[in-house]
This record gives sequence, structure tokens and C-alpha cells, in this order.
Amino acid sequence: MVSAEGFGGLPGGVAVSHLSVYDWPAEADGDGRVCGGTPHMHLTCSEGYVVTGGRGAVQTLTTSGYEVTPLTAGTVAWFTPGTIHRLVNEGELRITVLMQNSGLPEAGDAVLTLPPRYLADPETYAAATAVPADAPEAEQERAARARRDLALEGYEALRSAKGPEALAAFHQAAAALVLPRLAEWRERWERGARAAAEATGEQLDRLGRGDFSHLADAVVRAEQPAQHGRFGMCGRLDVYRGTG
Repeated sequence: MVSAEGFGGLPGGVAVSHLSVYDWPAEADGDGRVCGGTPHMHLTCSEGYVVTGGRGAVQTLTTSGYEVTPLTAGTVAWFTPGTIHRLVNEGELRITVLMQNSGLPEAGDAVLTLPPRYLADPETYAAATAVPADAPEAEQERAARARRDLALEGYEALRSAKGPEALAAFHQAAAALVLPRLAEWRERWERGARAAAEATGEQLDRLGRGDFSHLADAVVRAEQPAQHGRFGMCGRLDVYRGTG
């Protein structure tokens, strides 16, 4: 069991990032007026949005069907693993993103809704989704826009499909893609959310015994974003090193 002082991450083992949703038009919507990010799904993580400015929506697709949730300043919205989601920017949409499992959604637990031919194996998928971190910004933007548009192609096919077979096939392909990384994800969970829960359990046990010595070990931590404007799946990200 982790000691009561052994977890120093954000409460509950979550992570945060600040997101400015892409304002790139998407031709896949027909008239090119809809702007937004890349549709994708997480397999083991819930994700939450705290809208801090602007307006827009999150489109979601699950086995229960397609939904649109409006987003305006002050809205808090969240969804569970298996939710295909796409952010739409209707005017300077800015969001603080809360991510389960120490930021795992931005560290691998995401599969973009590419057409099936790109989901056959990890190498093909990686080649279609990579944004070269050491390339000039214009090249990074080109790559991010290309993968967004490719994911929209697959997303529109899933939205228009009749019956559950297409969505089930995407779930199966996504699970196969992430299989090689599950041990790495488990390690992140163990040192994050699990460690945080175990630390709370130990603190409760101590208090039950009349032992409040852990209160003397209180600390305060703060940090600024380690990276500004990174090209993410849904927009430009300000990310923090210590929360992941």
C-alpha cells in the first residue's frame, strides 16, 4: 500500500490541460462552416470539460445514438469510456479539460475515428495520425488538419451507419490497437488514481486509530504550463508536466 504521503499529484489522480478548440473549417460537413477538432474515443478514461469561454458544442456517438451537448462559459460536461466525441467551435471556445488516470487520454488512451483501412495495425494507424513534434509549426498544423479530416471521414461513416455493426467493428479495432500499451497504462493508473485512493484509505485508517500525524506533512504545490499551444486532437493545448 502507498503511504499517506506517497501521492503528490492532483486530487484523485486527475490531470488538467487548457484547450483552445480549433477554428478550422471542416469540408466533411458539406458547406465547410463547421469548425472544430478531431473525433476520437477513449477506452479506459472518463474526461470532463469545464468551459471557460466562448461557445460551441460536443458531438457524441455511443451505442445509445448521436447527441449534441451545447457548451458555453460555465458549462461542465463529462463522458465515460467508449464515447466518440467531437468538439465544435462556434466562437472562441476555450475549455479546461479534466482527464482521468493522470492525463492518460492525452498520453495514449485515444483512438481516432479513422476509416477502417487505417485501423488494421498500429504502424498504419501511427503513420496516419502522427504530428511531428520537431517540425516547423506550419508542418505540424498541416499534419494535425490532415488527421482531423481523415478522422471526420470515418466519423461520418459511423454516424450514418444503419445498425450497430459499424460501431462494434470500430470498438474491436480500437481495442486491438491499444493492446500493446496496456501494461504501460496500468503502471500509470497504479502510481496515479490507485495510489491516490490508497493514500486516502490509509489516512482514514489512521484517523480511525486516533493518529493524525499525516497532517504535519502537508505540502503546497503549484506550476505553470510546461508547454503552450501544442497541437492536440481537439485544439491547441497548454499542458502541465506534473499532473501527468
